[in-house]
Amino acid sequence: MNTMRKIAFSSSFKKAFKKKLKNNPQIEEVFWEKVGIFLSDPFDQRLRTHKLSGKLKNLLSFSLGYDFRVIFYFEGDQAIFIDIGTHDEVY
Repeated sequence: MNTMRKIAFSSSFKKAFKKKLKNNPQIEEVFWEKVGIFLSDPFDQRLRTHKLSGKLKNLLSFSLGYDFRVIFYFEGDQAIFIDIGTHDEVY
C-alpha cells in the first residue's frame, strides 16, 4: 500500500489557486476533497491521474471534476503542485 505523501505548492500554483478559486467555493471544496484522496493514493481512479505529453511531458495531472485540473510532478516522496485551472488554461 502507498504511504502517505507530502504535497508542496509552488508559488505559481498558489497564484493560480487564488485567482481561479477566489469566487468559486464549490471548486475549492472539491479540490480539498480530491487532495484527501490524492494523499492516500495519487493514482486513485476517482482522480483520473495521467501523465502528460508534449511540452508538459515530465508532469502529471489529475481531475477535479469535469473541467478543472491540477498539474504536478513527483520529487522523492513529495508531490509538487504547479498549476490549477480549466483544461484549456493548463494545457
